[in-house]
Amino acid sequence: MDAVRWGQIQNLFHEAADLPPEEQARFLTTACGNDQELLAEVSAMLEQDAGTSSLLDRNLAELAQQTFDAASLPTSPLQQFGPYRILRVLGEGGSGVVYLAERPDLGNKVAIKVLRDAWLSPARRERFASEQRTLAQLNHPSIAQIYDADVLPDGTPWFAMEHVEGMRLTDYCRTYQCSIEERLQLFRSVCEAVQYAHSHAVIHRDLKPSNILVKSDTAVRLLDFGIAKQLEDIDTPVEQTMTGLRLLTPAYAAPEQIRGDRVGISTDVYSLGVILYELLTGHIPFDLSNLTPSEAATVITEHEPEKPSLAVMADGVGQSSENNSAWADLDVLCLTAMHKDVGRRYRSVEALMRDIDHYLNAEPLEARPDSLRYRVGKFMRRNQRGVAIAAMVLATVVGLVSFFTFRLATAKNEALAEAARTERIQQFMTNLFQGGDEAAGPSDSLKVVTLLDRGVQEAKTLNGDPKIQAELYQSLGAIYQKLGKFDKADSLLRSALEQQKRYAGEGTPEVAASLVALGNLREAQAQFDEAERLVRQGLGIEKRKLPSGHRSIAKATLILGKVLEGRGRYQQAIPVLEEAVRLESQPGVPPQDLAGSLSELANTEFYAGNLAQSESLNHRVLAIQREVYGDRHPLVADTLINLAEIQFQRGQYVEAEHLNRQALDIVQSWYGKDHPETADTMTIVGQSLTYQGRFEEAAVLLQQSLAILEHVYGPVHPRVAYALNELGQVAIREGKLDEAARDFSREVDIYRTVYHDKHYLISIALSNLAGVYAQQRQYARAEMLFRDALQRYESTLAPNHLNVGIGHVRLGNTLLAERRYADAETESHAGYDILIQQNSPTLKWLQMARKDLGDEYEALKQPDQAARYRAELKDPASAQQLAKKN
Repeated sequence: MDAVRWGQIQNLFHEAADLPPEEQARFLTTACGNDQELLAEVSAMLEQDAGTSSLLDRNLAELAQQTFDAASLPTSPLQQFGPYRILRVLGEGGSGVVYLAERPDLGNKVAIKVLRDAWLSPARRERFASEQRTLAQLNHPSIAQIYDADVLPDGTPWFAMEHVEGMRLTDYCRTYQCSIEERLQLFRSVCEAVQYAHSHAVIHRDLKPSNILVKSDTAVRLLDFGIAKQLEDIDTPVEQTMTGLRLLTPAYAAPEQIRGDRVGISTDVYSLGVILYELLTGHIPFDLSNLTPSEAATVITEHEPEKPSLAVMADGVGQSSENNSAWADLDVLCLTAMHKDVGRRYRSVEALMRDIDHYLNAEPLEARPDSLRYRVGKFMRRNQRGVAIAAMVLATVVGLVSFFTFRLATAKNEALAEAARTERIQQFMTNLFQGGDEAAGPSDSLKVVTLLDRGVQEAKTLNGDPKIQAELYQSLGAIYQKLGKFDKADSLLRSALEQQKRYAGEGTPEVAASLVALGNLREAQAQFDEAERLVRQGLGIEKRKLPSGHRSIAKATLILGKVLEGRGRYQQAIPVLEEAVRLESQPGVPPQDLAGSLSELANTEFYAGNLAQSESLNHRVLAIQREVYGDRHPLVADTLINLAEIQFQRGQYVEAEHLNRQALDIVQSWYGKDHPETADTMTIVGQSLTYQGRFEEAAVLLQQSLAILEHVYGPVHPRVAYALNELGQVAIREGKLDEAARDFSREVDIYRTVYHDKHYLISIALSNLAGVYAQQRQYARAEMLFRDALQRYESTLAPNHLNVGIGHVRLGNTLLAERRYADAETESHAGYDILIQQNSPTLKWLQMARKDLGDEYEALKQPDQAARYRAELKDPASAQQLAKKN
């Protein structure tokens, strides 16, 4: 039996198995047509599946149907699944039921998924368990989350997951008449979720519009990981997994799935291509509605889809506002993703996303339509032996004649060009230090900024050497950026980019380096959208043009990780930075470069709430830096600050101050008193002083810091917001509540402007402002802001993140002040459960949670519970040790 025939059988089997028994025969008669052998094969498999694990003499499917009949819910014992109360049936099929349920104690609604006939088929039961495991490991805002899982007394498994109210993707775009740009933006959100799953070694394998819902706020949710598979399990022989899969939707299935071949990341890429095709044209690429399974398999594996542009023209739908050039790019996007040759598809969902971004930014796509070169390559692969013999003869004749002449000429030209370049740069450096400007002073007293300004003037004279001029502009621009002089850096880096485009050409490594350098500046300016666009564009060129281990690729990868970190996309940034560390760990890479990548990864792990990983990485970085630079280098100061912040988060404020003062001493001696790096370090020292109650000392440092930062960056910048945050903290502790509210309100406005209202830092600022209102006894106003902050935390950070725990505790404290004891206990306990897992037993917020829980349980007439938390309040270390053991 060949793979196509077997795939046809397994598809029909799984479609029939998911139907009620009384409908199976009618379906098979229609689907198999005159193919009696096919009908017999599938019927035999259904009979064997139905008898796999019989427990009762009666019809088990009928029993299950009676048990789970939605009409009998009011009197059925299945009104409750664990803590969830059933409200109504959302949907059901031959193998399962999905209920809408509510958790009364929390008031939130969930979807309960139940395997209707788990005892009938071990394969289905394992598939159901696999879906639970898959969802449990995926934590992404665009993937429906799993909350709980258990079994009923009779062994039937169920799990509770996020209930999503929304429209399927294609219906949403049709209903709201979305433009092509809007459709691509929604589609890109889907791609981000699929890429996240791929980064966690999970492929979906059944992507289709009905599995993608769009909520009223345009947020996308990806559903149904019922046949998702771990990438490490992909090599499992097809025959061993057939009964573990349900029917795919053929219209969205990749050719390799239809053939029963190995599947992988490219399988999801194909399905995304079909979805994109439908979004653009209004219909799927192949109409399989009146075809037999065999005919449908032939169409999918052998026929080529019509170009979307032609399909739109033929249908006369209203998408023709796009010009021919734009539609040519849309054709490339779809058809590259849907290419039958896996090697010609986008290599990853990330590559598809890059080309979507290129289209939206009116940039050339990385993918290209099939060309003569590709078709010739296909011919050569089909006739490999004959072509190889002919090529060998031709190459021998031509190669012997031209090899030495060409190589010698090339080597000579390259050596002469490099020698001239080196000599010109040496001359540039010599002129730089020779003076020439009497007002600048003698060469032995020149300042760095004076040298740089002179360097720019000298570089402008190199019009006859545009390549060298562009490189010098880029180097000088990077130095100005380090000095915080962003205007000059921007002018030089943009000039370097234009020079490289003009003389090196678009799509060259030189242009890529300039794009990455300019993107790095945009990251420093907190212009994150443009930063990511520029860096991704440069990195894409370098990956195409340079060897895989090239240093420029490592540098660009590191900067991309920094940009994602700056945007608050920590789970996306971590794998990118891990790749940068891997590239920088190769033999021959200077240790300081490796330290830079490790440091950035340590920062991101910290922001993601992984304090132990961050601390370990920072100690590794510190050892390298002291070995390379000595003890008085600003990079050493940065790492000391990172280690201090970890101690601060653990509540070790004296140790944090000690490390921060070491850093300030280094930074101030290196940069001077009026530099933004010095200002930032002052802010950090001021923070550790505030938490020790040394408010006057803290205020002096923080006011100095704010003045420097506003002078350098202007009034709207994340660093300015950070200084305002610490000033607000001092004002609160001194009882100056109106002053604190002013500082925190301005902080909120800055973060919302910079991060487009989507970042966990907004939650911190909102929480601080809410804390002021709570102290002013404006409890309703405080509660509203605390809930807003908590919702943002939960959508941007991991569920067990320290800030999520603090958010629950602070909300609980406000509800307690309003004497809403039951509501307060829910929030305080949620925060306590997160914070008890932290390393410090005396963590301020954990102690607050214990005190509040004692008061709440006392008010709720539960004295034993109240006594427990009050005992922990007196002996937090013992409570922490007990929690760790449990």
